[in-house]
Amino acid sequence: MNRKQGKLFVISGPSGTGKGTICADLLKDENTRFSVSMTTRPPREGEVEGKDYYFVTREEFLANIDRENFLEYAEVFENMYGTPKDEIMRRLDKGRNIILDIDVQGGLQIKSAMPEAVLIFILPPSLAELRARLEGRNTEKQEIVEKRLGKALNEIKLISEYDYYIVNDDIETAVKKAKAIISSEGCRVSDKIKMIIKNYENEKGE
Repeated sequence: MNRKQGKLFVISGPSGTGKGTICADLLKDENTRFSVSMTTRPPREGEVEGKDYYFVTREEFLANIDRENFLEYAEVFENMYGTPKDEIMRRLDKGRNIILDIDVQGGLQIKSAMPEAVLIFILPPSLAELRARLEGRNTEKQEIVEKRLGKALNEIKLISEYDYYIVNDDIETAVKKAKAIISSEGCRVSDKIKMIIKNYENEKGE
């Protein structure tokens, strides 16, 4: 049979919900890759080209926009960030699953550009628990924590646009649920079922 096409999984959720930890565990699967974004900002110390980001000039970024090579892109504090379509499609065609950790706005852009993408929303057990996690970091002023909580609530209001949700009240359980979603999506009956039937028909006729 022909090699199975990979799937793009978009992981979103408020800051402090454990998205990074969940993604890191999913990426232990040898068939899963992380989506590398493109940016116009200069690399920071220790960042590696092609691993952390694809670092390009503003002219190169705009050229990618012109040829419609972004599933989504945005400008943040005068720097541009985007998800290159060609790199993702190349890996999907090789049968790789792609994990993309991105905010809700970017996730919805991707769903519009690529409806077959699978969107997973990571929820905190409660806003009170999320507050405790954010304050427990001791890295941000209280006013920043309040802004993050306000943003979290606005993001949660868009959860109906997503395909799945996971409440991360226990990281091991949350990871198991994410893996179960990826596994079940690999068995989804899709438009490619016609190709599968044709392969069986060809095999029977040999």
